[in-house]
Amino acid sequence: MHSIAVMPRTSPSTSTPSSAPSASTLPTSVESKEEEDEAPTVRFTSVHRLFQTINSTTGDILIVTGTTAFSWFAILHILIITTDVSPSHFAEIERERENRRRKFRFRRYSSESRILIITIPTMAHEQLHLGFYHQYERQLIQRGMDDAWLSSGSATLRRRGHPGGDGGEGDSTGLPTLERPGKEPWPTLVVEAGDSESLNGLRADMRWWFMASNHDVKIVILTKFDHRQRHILLERWEEEESHPQGALTRSRAARLQHNGLEPILRQTITITRDATTSPASYNVTRGALVLGFKLLFLRDPGPGEADFVISVQELQNFAQRVWRFVRD
Repeated sequence: MHSIAVMPRTSPSTSTPSSAPSASTLPTSVESKEEEDEAPTVRFTSVHRLFQTINSTTGDILIVTGTTAFSWFAILHILIITTDVSPSHFAEIERERENRRRKFRFRRYSSESRILIITIPTMAHEQLHLGFYHQYERQLIQRGMDDAWLSSGSATLRRRGHPGGDGGEGDSTGLPTLERPGKEPWPTLVVEAGDSESLNGLRADMRWWFMASNHDVKIVILTKFDHRQRHILLERWEEEESHPQGALTRSRAARLQHNGLEPILRQTITITRDATTSPASYNVTRGALVLGFKLLFLRDPGPGEADFVISVQELQNFAQRVWRFVRD
């Protein structure tokens, strides 16, 4: 009989084995302190048992392992299956998810490392990406451009060259309808949210989107709620050609081998809540967030067209919606 055994907890900062596989490479140009939340860990034995565990999970974090050697693969507040998740297992889990109409997402699957990362979204997680993305959609409607844009949500996309294996699903995604035809087009805009997922984990997601799409993705927005600092962090990432000087590190050389492009952090915004006012107020640092028209629509703006600007007021409205579901 298959079973799911609960493993003891430990801190990922001290117990992650150096040989543990990585779902994607983290950027080295920007560093952040990893959160040290603990996560319950169970062992993967079968698809049926996996769904039983998901159904009984009360939080938004669960780590499932195939072998104890990789028990402490530390990406927080998401479900991780490490090792022994073959492409056939992945396909079976996909079918079962559809049959059961479960709403969790396949954050990432790698057929080479056999790692499957599944997110179990909370209400705060959903507002972190939907609240932001809806601000952009509202401007599309106001400009009469909603027919020129296709919101692709969390559609499953397969990495270039890996049609039967590697894949991922974003939180909110979209693309221009005319400029990007085809049955399985990649988005130009991706919004990835993190309620409790670490910032480094989100940045790994960002890097995957650029590389897996062969750079068809043009803008990645990360929206992260930092429970320790009690603020929302937004990052806007784009790619540009790199002109390295001096010696290259191995990790940076690997990042530049594809078209000489590397992700660049274009904008950082933090939003804090002031509960001393009535009603509570929201303070936005570094101004409005800008989404470049040409990157979104893959063409120069025409008469009356311009970049999309998510104003301070719109960011405050977005933050208010998020904070409604933030746990204390």
